[in-house]
Amino acid sequence: MSAVVENVPQIELKALDELWFQVSGTLCNLECSHCFISCSPKNDSFGFLSREEISRRLQESVALGVKEYYFTGGEPFLNKEMVSILEETLTYGPATVLTNGTVLKDEWLLRLRDAEDRSGFTLEFRVSIDGPTKEINDPIRGEGTFERAMKGVEKLVDTGFLPIITMTRTWADEEDLENLEGFRRVLAEHGYTRPRLKILPRLKLGAEMERTSGYSQAERITMEMMTDFDESQLVCNHSRVVSDRGIHVCPILLDAPDSILGDSLIESQQPFPLSHGACLTCYQYGSICSNPSSLKPE
Repeated sequence: MSAVVENVPQIELKALDELWFQVSGTLCNLECSHCFISCSPKNDSFGFLSREEISRRLQESVALGVKEYYFTGGEPFLNKEMVSILEETLTYGPATVLTNGTVLKDEWLLRLRDAEDRSGFTLEFRVSIDGPTKEINDPIRGEGTFERAMKGVEKLVDTGFLPIITMTRTWADEEDLENLEGFRRVLAEHGYTRPRLKILPRLKLGAEMERTSGYSQAERITMEMMTDFDESQLVCNHSRVVSDRGIHVCPILLDAPDSILGDSLIESQQPFPLSHGACLTCYQYGSICSNPSSLKPE
């Protein structure tokens, strides 16, 4: 449970608009050197969520007014129930799945295409690719992952989905435009002519903390910084995360012991102290976990 921390701003949950599921725990088929929760093929510190557990949480979410659902990991599609989980979720609201795109199967996507067509809600895919070339991406995500992810994007586009391509900035800020243009060119070569692109900041936690550095004690949000600040820019203002350990305040602080706010969604509706370095990254860049409502094809 969270505790009051002196001289640290606290944020209220204004409305539970988004519900996240750590559906594959920390298990991933890749081992990215910047992963903020150090997911890997050997990391089972967080376990899978079953369809039964997710069904229970979906039912619980209705009375609380949840508007959309997100699925993350690890790699969500390592969970063998992932397709049926998404099919059920689309009867409750719009769903987004965060994937590395390397394990997608045609038969899964055809089922999900049909599920979205039958639903009144949308299904979004966010595919993580950390550079427009294998020379930029593969040192971060593993040898051969660029081409494998691009094949996943091709499968999505061929099935009628328009994935959001997310990239973590591991280059200098001034190289953003060059890399965005590079992505547009290479994605067009793979059949995605009007791509949706999103650059994410590095989170200095987990594997990234080992790769470069962690947050210093000076990198914190102060009471003064919150004066006249739009709190809706922070994901903890409008979301919570379900893992096999309970309900967490946000997807980023999964490993932090104080991130667990209870065993039920109702229990999790309590204030949270913005005492972590990663809170500053969210403060600086906005709700980096969520899909921006203004995101459109270029």
